[in-house]
Amino acid sequence: MNIALIAHDKKKDLMVNFVTAYEHVLKQHTLFGTGTTGKRIMASTSLEVNLFKSGPLGGDQQIGAEIANNRMDLVIFLRDPMTAQPHEPDIQALIRLCDVYMIPVATNIATGELLIKGLERGEINWRNLIRQNY
Repeated sequence: MNIALIAHDKKKDLMVNFVTAYEHVLKQHTLFGTGTTGKRIMASTSLEVNLFKSGPLGGDQQIGAEIANNRMDLVIFLRDPMTAQPHEPDIQALIRLCDVYMIPVATNIATGELLIKGLERGEINWRNLIRQNY
């Protein structure tokens, strides 16, 4: 599975902790991340992350393009709901694309954990069928 990992600045530590806790699951998949988030994950784990630009510089849009081209299977985007984001339209567009293309998306740690547990149990394998038939 192709998994996108994105975190706003105030959620980057939480993302690193989350990915560290589930490294055993994530190492079996291809990971993608926006700039700083991906670099922080690689610095703290043994995981390899394919990097896009940082979110405000177009990384969200790059991931959105991968979704629109059916090359992303799951998105974990730890958002900071308490801080205004200058690229909020890009964020909303990314979440909309997940809805349009039936990509499971988590925007907080609770839902992220449910998706990772489902991934671990094979409950997201239906994405393989969607990708093959695209």
